Amino acid sequence: QVQLEESGGGLVQAGGSLKLSCVSSERTFSWYTMGWFRQAPGKEREFVAAINWNDRSTYYADSVKGRFTISGDNAKNTVNLQMNSLKPEDTAVYYCARKSGTNSYNSRQYDYWGQGTQVTVSS
Repeated sequence: QVQLEESGGGLVQAGGSLKLSCVSSERTFSWYTMGWFRQAPGKEREFVAAINWNDRSTYYADSVKGRFTISGDNAKNTVNLQMNSLKPEDTAVYYCARKSGTNSYNSRQYDYWGQGTQVTVSS
């Protein structure tokens, strides 16, 4: 059973930055996609960003383009999400997830999930 563990969440003022990390208990092979999703209170879980481990192509939600950067580290089995210029509307629990194959914006297509890490952006 693959385990994903997120870290790096916290409280930050608007305009600030945070870096989230997700460590996988299993080596991430080239046929996987690693994604980040988030869920705010009372809202559905939404896609944030994903990276295809094969060619390192990246995908972003329109709401975070230009502010967030997803990256992967093979040696550490880690996927990172650098979040800059944070806004109060970025407040949510952020989840790391893994799926086989290419990117998907649909959370139902991801097989493994972490427990989530809280990000709170104050105005």
